[in-house]
Amino acid sequence: MFLTIEDYKAVVDDKTLDVINQSDETNLARAERYAIDEIKSYLRAAEPAKTGIRKYDVDAAFQKTEQERNQQLVMYACDIALYHLISWLPQKIGFEIREIRYNRALDWLKSVQEGKILLDIPLVPDDTTDNTAGSIRWGSITKNTYDW
Repeated sequence: MFLTIEDYKAVVDDKTLDVINQSDETNLARAERYAIDEIKSYLRAAEPAKTGIRKYDVDAAFQKTEQERNQQLVMYACDIALYHLISWLPQKIGFEIREIRYNRALDWLKSVQEGKILLDIPLVPDDTTDNTAGSIRWGSITKNTYDW
């Protein structure tokens, strides 16, 4: 998986993590999948035509391990996963701080999506094939004036 237990320890302590995931590693793995899919949906939604940036290769970014990973992406993935874990708890213990961090993560993702923040993750390679399908080219020739 993209995240490790050590990554979670940077944003929550061991005992809290054990309580949150209800001592079941499958809950943590499921929450991580939800978080990664949520992040991918934001990063794929960037429209290069409007923002002027190329699309991120999110699959390549989430296949990286250890020190190759973008650390902000790791932190926000942990925050989103922990938010989903807390929402499954009956009493929603510690929900307020998780909700604040979740909303901060979403704000950050929206800024990335809008092109205000650029990530240091792989970009989708430029396609060298003809991508003119669906695009419109407009303009005109230089105006001629015939004054004698």
